Amino acid sequence: MRTFTFFACIACMVTSAAFAQSSGFKEKTANFKAYTSTIHKNINHLLRDRKTGLYFETTDSIQKENPHSWLWPLCALVQAANEMDVLDARQQYLKPVNKAIDQYYSEKSPVAYQDYVTAERLSSRFYDDNQWIAIAYLDAYNRTREAGYLKKAIMVYDYMITGVDEKAGGGLYWKDGDFSTKNTCSNAPAILVALQLYKITKEKKYMEMALAVYNWTNKTLRAPEGLFYDAIKIPSGEIDRKFYTYNTGAMLQANALLFGITAEKKYLTEAQQISKAAKSYFFKDNRLPGHYWFNAVLLRGNIELYKIDKNPDWINIFRNEAQRIWTEERDGANLLGEHQEKTLIDQAAMMEIYARLRQLAQ
Repeated sequence: MRTFTFFACIACMVTSAAFAQSSGFKEKTANFKAYTSTIHKNINHLLRDRKTGLYFETTDSIQKENPHSWLWPLCALVQAANEMDVLDARQQYLKPVNKAIDQYYSEKSPVAYQDYVTAERLSSRFYDDNQWIAIAYLDAYNRTREAGYLKKAIMVYDYMITGVDEKAGGGLYWKDGDFSTKNTCSNAPAILVALQLYKITKEKKYMEMALAVYNWTNKTLRAPEGLFYDAIKIPSGEIDRKFYTYNTGAMLQANALLFGITAEKKYLTEAQQISKAAKSYFFKDNRLPGHYWFNAVLLRGNIELYKIDKNPDWINIFRNEAQRIWTEERDGANLLGEHQEKTLIDQAAMMEIYARLRQLAQ
């Protein structure tokens, strides 16, 4: 299995380089370095509280819900910062975001991050918020081997498994203490956390949990065409049939990772089916739906698949979409988003997208 993974990685590096050269991808993403630099500066100057190290939700300084951001936008920012560190670790993009996230730590057992700054008030805790952070920390651990990232990810794993029970046949709830829904957005990233922990530690319990949640999500929330419904309601069993790009992207990535670990072709076939279904449903009039961060998660899944099957279709789609957004959805201050007030989550999501595309161009 390790030999398979090693040669697959080597093949991926060679083919990616060939793709970047032959398709002119590198030239077409040449401006993305400037874009990421501009976004990062705007976040630090307009959306970061220098006194506390925390972040603001939006650029609207008057009509704001809270003094500081909810945790959810930091789930986008922490991954974007990690991708920027991949490109240039000397700049230490990730460390300030880590310090901000630490301020959401809740000592309520089992310990985890709550959805708002702990010193300002006690608040709710969501399994998916914690999982997205763990995914970024596991990526950071794989890059740096800093034990603190792994420790925090294991903390999140220990917390998230307390959200599993046998109602509706298994799966995780979305919100701690709220037993009304089990959502794809809390189950798909749970698979990713467990798979990454298995790859790092080789502990059997992580693979067992990943497969249990994977099987439940496919059985309960997979639509016939290959996309994933949003949630199942408890106890009625009614399915919320809305589709979102991030649910699709996370399950796509889970299948690609499972193929990389097991070499079982069924996972590759499923990943390709999900990717095909996503393009058919979401990509309309040469553009994706408007939620940048949901789309960033879809890009993660398609990059994971691209590493295996070398199909550049989605990579080119995202490159073109990223350029279109910079051209059409940017204001005079170089802030991105279609609404007048600009949000932290939108800036972070686009920084991640541009950074990931820059990595493919290298």
